[in-house]
Amino acid sequence: MATRVTVVIIGAGNRGQNYSNFALDFPDKMRVVGVADPRWFARNHLQKLHKIGKENVFTDWRGAAEREKFADAVVIATPDRLHRKNTLSPAVAFAKKGYHIMLEKPMAVTAEDCKGIVSVCRESGVMLAVCHVLRYFPLKRKSRELLASGILGDVIHIQHMEPVGFWHFAHSFVRGNWRKEEESSFSLLAKSCHDIDLITYWMGDRRCLKVSSFGSLSHFTKDHKPEGAADRCMDCAAEETCPYSAKKIYLDSVKQGQTGWPVSVLCKNGSPDIEAVAEALRSGPYGRCAYDCDNDVVTNQVVVNMEFEGGATVAFTMIAFTEKICERSTRVYGTKGDMNWAGLDWSEWKFVGNKTVE
Repeated sequence: MATRVTVVIIGAGNRGQNYSNFALDFPDKMRVVGVADPRWFARNHLQKLHKIGKENVFTDWRGAAEREKFADAVVIATPDRLHRKNTLSPAVAFAKKGYHIMLEKPMAVTAEDCKGIVSVCRESGVMLAVCHVLRYFPLKRKSRELLASGILGDVIHIQHMEPVGFWHFAHSFVRGNWRKEEESSFSLLAKSCHDIDLITYWMGDRRCLKVSSFGSLSHFTKDHKPEGAADRCMDCAAEETCPYSAKKIYLDSVKQGQTGWPVSVLCKNGSPDIEAVAEALRSGPYGRCAYDCDNDVVTNQVVVNMEFEGGATVAFTMIAFTEKICERSTRVYGTKGDMNWAGLDWSEWKFVGNKTVE
């Protein structure tokens, strides 16, 4: 970039803050000049971190959108249901103001809204980038390059697996912000749109022609609540033997000095110390029994079967009940060999065929 890009952060939660950190690591390339978030602590934290002027700090994204344009771009990391095509959408409002848009995934929760956002961005002449960040990791880019080179011959089949992780799923999709479809989106879209994006990335120009899928909500229901369990982990006789104990997941992390995600999202008004986290578990959503929440999203999506042009097929599985946390694994079968990899680096890479991968 020839000049430093100025950015407004719309939604100062975990993702908004993560993206804003680019300005701290590369201050010559990006500067955060505004923030909008209804939560005092979240917006105040970003204001101090980036030395944002008071006039550019907003409790609602509409306040920033109503102003004359004062930055080059916005990073939109609001809840999924705000990613819409109408005037209630920050993406639409800021595009019409001439801001370039970086929009956290999922882009929207309906195809119609996705198309609407794209249409407004095109009409406004602004760039739109959706944060499907995994395709930019070196391993993912290299795998796409190898498949496009023909080293495997014709791609016949891809098997892809996302192990969400047992406590991660409980945190985000049982107790957390993505537990109810009507408030966010279904778990396959919320968690695995990265994976569907990667699959289409690997398949190149070939279009998907057919899709079939099966999923269900299992285990995290009242029927599986341990005998004698309380409504909250802090007062539960069964807590010590429960793998989903909020005390184990959050309090033990703080005791070990780990105050980043997921602990960082518990405390709305300060840093996550022992006392603050304990109080959050007594009164907030993350201290509820994992078997007695109001969650309705599926715990496993098995299998998303996809058929692409030319007859190539893909089988994708998302599963909650794993020890590994989001360490995706992939195997690609071609007419001249197959290759597989796991994670985000080259540590678990293997090629089998009549050529050598350098």
